[in-house]
Amino acid sequence: MTQYIPRRRGTRFAAALAGSIAVAVALSGCGAAATDKNDSASKPGEVDPDAIIEAGISYSLSGSFDPMVASGAVTVSANWHIFEGLVDLDPVTQEPAPALAADLPKKVDDTTYEIDIREGATFQNGDPVTSDDVVFSYQRVLDPANNSLFLSFVDFIDTVTAVDEDTVQITTDYPFSLINDRLGVVKIVPKAVVEADPEAFASKPVGSGPYSLVSAVPEDKIVFERYDDYNGPHPALAAGMNWNLLADPSARVTAMSTGTIQAMEDVPYIDVDSLASAAEVESVQSFGLLFMMFNTKAAPFDDPRVRQALHYALDMDKIIETGMLGNATAATSFLPENYKNYNKASTVYTYDPKKAKELLAEAGASDLSITLLTTDTGWVKEVAPLIKESLDAVGVKTTLEIGQSAAMYEKVDSGDYTVAVAPGDPSVFGVDPDLLMNWWYGDNVWSKTRTAWADSPEYAELTGLLDQAVQQEGDEQQETWNKAFDLLSEQAVLYPLFHRKLPTAWSDQELVGFKPVPTTGLSFLDVGVAAK
Repeated sequence: MTQYIPRRRGTRFAAALAGSIAVAVALSGCGAAATDKNDSASKPGEVDPDAIIEAGISYSLSGSFDPMVASGAVTVSANWHIFEGLVDLDPVTQEPAPALAADLPKKVDDTTYEIDIREGATFQNGDPVTSDDVVFSYQRVLDPANNSLFLSFVDFIDTVTAVDEDTVQITTDYPFSLINDRLGVVKIVPKAVVEADPEAFASKPVGSGPYSLVSAVPEDKIVFERYDDYNGPHPALAAGMNWNLLADPSARVTAMSTGTIQAMEDVPYIDVDSLASAAEVESVQSFGLLFMMFNTKAAPFDDPRVRQALHYALDMDKIIETGMLGNATAATSFLPENYKNYNKASTVYTYDPKKAKELLAEAGASDLSITLLTTDTGWVKEVAPLIKESLDAVGVKTTLEIGQSAAMYEKVDSGDYTVAVAPGDPSVFGVDPDLLMNWWYGDNVWSKTRTAWADSPEYAELTGLLDQAVQQEGDEQQETWNKAFDLLSEQAVLYPLFHRKLPTAWSDQELVGFKPVPTTGLSFLDVGVAAK
């Protein structure tokens, strides 16, 4: 038996990305591939297996495709199509289902699971997928020396063992009810290919998914082709895909309205109604949020009354209707209301300027002046002046400082700030409350440096709740998470203002089976081009 016993224990969510999951950088370019078409009328649901899917992508192509480290908006969504985990979350429903595994993990005892690899599964170079590849894939992520962001998402794992060529055994440090939700964090890679040339693999990955990567050119497009020997649950329904990298919103809208592309992400809110005449447009509620964050080492923001006051000061209806054109939902808890683990928080920040002024007065902060840091993300720039307007109205003299995400976080990480507003969405990696809360409140840069909250008794209480909940299940687990939601709302150290809706556009005349996803990216799993 091959066994890997991983890393040091005890550091949960020790790594985190600076800022939001992806930062849009201006890219341009569009390429359309010709497809063979026939004149026969298509039946409902009938697809042309020789067609090419054309998509419009809004984010920049940067970083590695290697799933051990890939965290950019484009590479993560591309990897949905290139790689498989043992169990993956469906990009649309966000529910776990067997992927490379033949079935969901078989529970041997409270901390032991056996998983059979899908019979006949192969990588895109033709090599069979073996249990040694699975062990190797987990070993790479679990080894602290590799600095994988995803180690913290699977640190409940104790050992990964190859039982035989087609079976692996996973043991956990404690009973872990979220195992099906988390296994997909680790994508299975071919050991021989990665070890032969890790850099080449990072730019030209090889997975076991339905599409293989042909080429990826920044400021132009990413080209995929169908992997014909794929035998899993999501066979490619098209001959390939061209992901046209169109950072310019007007270029994406033009490409969609003229039929150059068949689907686009990130429809500008201002173009939703006009584009609806040429395509299907749907705004899907996401976890993705805009949060307000405080430096709790800087008085008076060490006082929760001051932090609460700034939340009560915000005219959220106006901010959402004017700045977001209605494409957001005001936060009533850490999770959005459509999430299955949602529970209304004990403190809900309704628009109450009188209460905001009273709290500021009680805290001795009536004559407060702040510099509000925020990012230059398009939709954030639309709401920032409205946030300033609300704060000014309750006597908080506010100066806006809008900059690129990297520059803003450089200032935040140096401690040279008091209040910041920024976007974020870790739901591309998972949607369970433990993962999402630990992203910002785990033992990481957010709590230690950015909010400087880690030394507080309230933070110790939150950590205790999270550590307790992760070893529970069912109603007991939910009750513990609810206490955590309440504490986060009361402390308001880093807390959502609203959760975004994500508008996606597509041609229902050309694409069969397409559905928008409730996170950043586009999924073309089980999607084809209608036959003509």
